[in-house]
Amino acid sequence: QLQASGGGLVQAGGSLRLSCAASGRTLTGWFRQAPGKEREFVAAITWNGGSTSYADSVKGRFTVSRDNVSKTVYLQMNSLKPEDTAVYYCAAKKSFYSSVVHTKSSVYDYWGQGTQVTVSS
Repeated sequence: QLQASGGGLVQAGGSLRLSCAASGRTLTGWFRQAPGKEREFVAAITWNGGSTSYADSVKGRFTVSRDNVSKTVYLQMNSLKPEDTAVYYCAAKKSFYSSVVHTKSSVYDYWGQGTQVTVSS
């Protein structure tokens, strides 16, 4: 069972690090959903950390990484903007050991409960 944590309230320009616990050695992604908007892809990382993918809106500001010993995937978020405000979810695709990074939410099998990130201006 995935569990996302690390959200909170931060001023614009600040940083937060989200954690996704219990993500086994498989493709893991981060998605977010702002009020009144559809869930959107943020970032993803392959089972061994060999490949990553980012949404254009977060490239250069967010970094996804993983520690397979602790079974945790991280999302380091820097230079946060008010438009980053959303509930962030981590998701994993069951037993996926390819180098392909999927960005569609429908591909993922397991989802965490979400953590709120609020960026004030």
